[in-house]
Amino acid sequence: MAFLGWRLRGLARAMPRGKLHWRQFSWAQFVLLAAVFACAGGLFAFVRLIGEVGEGDTHGFDQAMLMALRNPADPADPLGPFWLEIMFRDFTSLGSHAVLALICVLASGYLLLQRKLLSAGMLLVSFGGGAALNSLLKLGFNRPRPDLVAHLVETHTASFPSGHAMLSAVCYLTLGTLLAGVARRRRDKVYILGTAVALMVLVGFSRVYLGVHWPTDVLAGWCLGAAWAMGCWLALRGILLWRSRRAARV
Repeated sequence: MAFLGWRLRGLARAMPRGKLHWRQFSWAQFVLLAAVFACAGGLFAFVRLIGEVGEGDTHGFDQAMLMALRNPADPADPLGPFWLEIMFRDFTSLGSHAVLALICVLASGYLLLQRKLLSAGMLLVSFGGGAALNSLLKLGFNRPRPDLVAHLVETHTASFPSGHAMLSAVCYLTLGTLLAGVARRRRDKVYILGTAVALMVLVGFSRVYLGVHWPTDVLAGWCLGAAWAMGCWLALRGILLWRSRRAARV
């Protein structure tokens, strides 16, 4: 948090005085501010969801969303043709612990070959720390899985927050920020970050469609996962900036 405050003060000093316009922000400043707001906003939304879910205020919303994706005559039957169900079963695998861990290990190996030790370490810490945090939260909240509709895939853990939603946000957003950081053209950066967000959303929605999570489980996973990923990225930026300034003084 001290780093965030320091960077925000630096941005305020660097901005032109007088009336501000969005065109006055550089791309780097815009990305930094977006990361700060995503981190703070994600944490705030997650805390609010904890309170709402704990008090039972979201029960009606959760039930309505689950039933909206099922055949009214048969809650065991999801909307759409059978091939759509198969497709979402495949999509949900993009957020499994095994697939995400494999992606992180392979990406970290490539970063090590490129001698980007800090980036490789940050990716592993981001995913490993996110997985540990999610497991602890599941044990702490111990929310039962939905019993309103049939589960279309197997589940073995508690429901809140969604591990698939949270860890896909951690993995894909962390990778997206790293890749966007080395992309040269702005359109490439936007495409990379947009793809990361799309994968996160697709995995989360698949969990609700398959009936294994309440919608608020997924929302909580997205919020905390995005906050965790952006927090790790901001920490990496802080370390790199500190190293560059220290090297300049030597």
